[in-house]
Amino acid sequence: MSIFDGKRLSPETFKLDVERMRRGWYSDKYFLNIVRLLEQLAQRGYRFDGYSPRLNSLGLDLSGVDVGNLEVEMQWFPRRQPYTVVVGIDKALAILKECCGYFDEQERFVNTYDQLEVLAVHDGWVAPYGGDPAQVTPVLKVRGRYRDFALLETPTLGALTRGSRIATNVYRVLEAARGKAVMFFPARFDAHEVQAADGYAYRIALELYNRSSGHQLTAFVSTDAQGDWWEGAGGGTVAHAAVACFLGDTAETMMAFAALMPPEIPRIALVDFNNDCVGDSLRVMSAMFSRWMQLTDAGRHEEAQRFKLAAVRPDTGSSMRDVSVPPLGDPELDCGVNARLVFALREALDNAWQGWNLPRTWQPIAQRWCREVRIVVTGGFKPEKIRQFEELGVPADIYGVGSYLLSSCDAHGTNNDYTADVVRVKIDGTWYDMAKAGRAPCENPALEPV
Repeated sequence: MSIFDGKRLSPETFKLDVERMRRGWYSDKYFLNIVRLLEQLAQRGYRFDGYSPRLNSLGLDLSGVDVGNLEVEMQWFPRRQPYTVVVGIDKALAILKECCGYFDEQERFVNTYDQLEVLAVHDGWVAPYGGDPAQVTPVLKVRGRYRDFALLETPTLGALTRGSRIATNVYRVLEAARGKAVMFFPARFDAHEVQAADGYAYRIALELYNRSSGHQLTAFVSTDAQGDWWEGAGGGTVAHAAVACFLGDTAETMMAFAALMPPEIPRIALVDFNNDCVGDSLRVMSAMFSRWMQLTDAGRHEEAQRFKLAAVRPDTGSSMRDVSVPPLGDPELDCGVNARLVFALREALDNAWQGWNLPRTWQPIAQRWCREVRIVVTGGFKPEKIRQFEELGVPADIYGVGSYLLSSCDAHGTNNDYTADVVRVKIDGTWYDMAKAGRAPCENPALEPV
């Protein structure tokens, strides 16, 4: 799947709860009240009998306006500074397509989506923040009878807000990482129902970053659900619980994993179980290289690849100081996965071969084997910390990021909300501005007819 091929995800992708969505189950109650009010006004043949400060001043006769069947123009726009990576458009469109309409007197749903005029950007479009509430950047516009789609404001805003929040957070992390891979690890921090949407938002941000930066980073999600919308699959290696099952012996854990698990799964050792990342990394490397060398020497190269260590992963808790890190008395410098720990770990990895008492012919091979072992850092990483690592030249190869990617507020202190406003009404075939004070109809050349 490519997000830049002009195609949109089909409504079936999202597995929408269509029946209840049409009934307003997922909508703020006041929208249901509005729909019921407008339906009853239409049934009674009500015509406008008030005074419009804006339209009466234009000399219009408003006495024939059929309020219950009024057609409006609504625009959806983001409010995050300084930009938003827009995701959720295709889901919002699916909601409109499947749920726009009304129930007739026999309680049969009449779909009126084909009577709407819909304009939208594509998922992955970057919306700048205008700053002026009257000069926003709409990413979705709909014209049609308001009571047919009024109930859908809540779920469409939710789809856009959630998807765009995840995608923008991912993009900020990718920018901070300067072209290094970022693993998507937030599944454990939210309900399982959101994993597919979140994983898709990550993929969108990753593809956007690749296109804008020239990198060719691959997607890495931790659950199959996160890859559901784009035919991806979850990946992972060893959890702390697995090391516990091997009674705290990280090296024995990895040897069993390497021997039995499919070779396409990268061998990444989780090395902080005993709070000795350097020591456990060296023990893992020694055991795995010894077996790798033995099998290679015997010409069993395919089997040897099972024991090629891809990476080590320190995941030290933020209140813990790894024994490899001499104390300085500053928690930021001493605790968690900090720069000093990663520098020490890289030096130990690169030089591990020197303690293996190898034949001379094997020494350069072992040296290369050790230097190819990468470092995956996880645990509390946000753009600020990643940016600091990169500025210091910390030898982390891959960043695993979790809870930050779900955060609703960024360093600017701005939220990730979307807003939808009615901005025009149609009277006698002509569109007139009708936005609340401080808002106005706005244009966006990136909007395309749907």
